[in-house]
Amino acid sequence: MEKGEGENQTSISEFILLGFGNLPGLQILFFLLFLGIYIVTMAANLVIVVLVVVDQHLHSPMYFFLGNLSWLEICYSSTIVPRMMASFLTGDRTVSVTGCMVQFYWFGVLLTVECYLLVSMSYDRYLAICKPLRYATLMNGRFCMQLAAGSWLSSFIILAIIIYLVSQLAFCGPNEIDNFFCDLTQMINLSCSDTGLVNLATLIFSSTNIILPFLLTLASYVYIISTILRISSINGKQKAFSTCSSHLIMVTIYYGTLITVYMLPNTGALRNLNKFVSVLYTVLTPLINPLIYSLKNKKVKEALRRARQKCWVFQ
Repeated sequence: MEKGEGENQTSISEFILLGFGNLPGLQILFFLLFLGIYIVTMAANLVIVVLVVVDQHLHSPMYFFLGNLSWLEICYSSTIVPRMMASFLTGDRTVSVTGCMVQFYWFGVLLTVECYLLVSMSYDRYLAICKPLRYATLMNGRFCMQLAAGSWLSSFIILAIIIYLVSQLAFCGPNEIDNFFCDLTQMINLSCSDTGLVNLATLIFSSTNIILPFLLTLASYVYIISTILRISSINGKQKAFSTCSSHLIMVTIYYGTLITVYMLPNTGALRNLNKFVSVLYTVLTPLINPLIYSLKNKKVKEALRRARQKCWVFQ
């Protein structure tokens, strides 16, 4: 079927998310596994959000962005995991076309905001290590609020434009999406109308809102690492690196899995590998991020200790 012939075809009203339906004997196991991951993800990120709000020692730019990131991870997991668990339990993998667009809208918004927040955090670390004398002036509370608000607002607008263009497409042929969530690329490929405009818009927005933040984050760490290497004392190097190591691990995991997903062909033998890597960045990354900060960051560990002591005193 050629693009542009959708007018003469019957429109479909729902998609089928194939997900892991080819493994029927493991559905209950998958449900219990992802339920456990979801509960721990919610709890761990909520703890980080509460600590950042109530602990005065964490009222600094880096932890302000960390609190935003943890709140984002709560929303991120809630966009994907509950729908996936319901399909494991009921076997119903259908989702309406509108529902699919709504899911991708929120998924895309949160994905874009995360890229912005990660580059904001890398800029914060760049100023703290490379421009320490100007840090307090440049990274003030007002600027942090502007960065966070701009990240959320611009993401809402950008994804609204993309979803509007997708909503103008006709879907009248195959309706199977070989993934566990509504993947935009596969949705577009299922359209039987001209997809040139939406493909162009997706390319432009992906370049400016995912690739550009990645390059800025990479450039920040090039400067950070070169500055750390010029520090003469070993203790100074270790102290400087410890302030950004947690964020560096988060960036590596996030962009490593994201780039792998979109570089792997979603065909043949690599299709299942693509799904597995998709699980890493959509399900496991929101779980890993708060654990990294809890285990690697000294101030967060101290805040957790103070919170536990307050709980014991209260009891």
